[in-house]
Amino acid sequence: MAVGKNKRLSKGKKGLKKKTLDPFTRKDWYQVKAPSSFQIRDVGKTLVNRTTGLKNANDALKGRIFEVSLADLQKDEDHAFRKVKLRVDEVQGKNCLTNFHGLDFTSDKLRSLVRKWQSLIEANVTVKTTDDYLLRLFAIAFTKRRPNQIKKTTYAASSQIRAIRKKMTEIIVREASSCTLTQLTAKLIPEVIGREIEKATQGIYPLQNVHIRKVKLLKAPKFDLGALLNLHGESNTDESGQKVEREFKETVLEDV
Repeated sequence: MAVGKNKRLSKGKKGLKKKTLDPFTRKDWYQVKAPSSFQIRDVGKTLVNRTTGLKNANDALKGRIFEVSLADLQKDEDHAFRKVKLRVDEVQGKNCLTNFHGLDFTSDKLRSLVRKWQSLIEANVTVKTTDDYLLRLFAIAFTKRRPNQIKKTTYAASSQIRAIRKKMTEIIVREASSCTLTQLTAKLIPEVIGREIEKATQGIYPLQNVHIRKVKLLKAPKFDLGALLNLHGESNTDESGQKVEREFKETVLEDV
């Protein structure tokens, strides 16, 4: 006798289907809030599983990174080629409070900048802000024609490139290490550092399209809730945290 499954016993009833649950019934929507240094605070919404047992929804949200176009945050299409990374540091109610996590250029913008007959100069610097954020900033610049130049090409000599790179590094270190992360973000949005480099290097070789193309967060300091709430224009002092004064009455035990 052959050993195996009894096909007649294993057959189930026809027409019965397994009941499927919609996974969205176990999830909640949370609002993502950008820091107050940006014009538009409401970035969007994110989904997370509800708190069940030991699994906390807040823990699942903390550390999430969102990539948003700077044009959406600033209501300005001129910033469409820059992407900002925001990291969730705290969850309050249904709001996810984020902090700046990095900046990058879109690949199509970078490709459009690179052209023939000019020199490309790049520099990267690791700096620490006054509030102990360790960042790496990547700068990019291109040479341009001098006034009344007849020559077609604008190639800089290697000595000039070294001098420009040195000047770029000095300016980035000076501008980034003397301010907080919030102040640095405010400098990056209007391209203050890029214009400063362009002005300082005029004597070496005229430059164009000078940008801080990328900002990478290497290390963040210990989490400070008060600093994050100030960044979002909120306060962590409320009435629930005030001390309640009560009169002390000494109880006298009667002799039994």
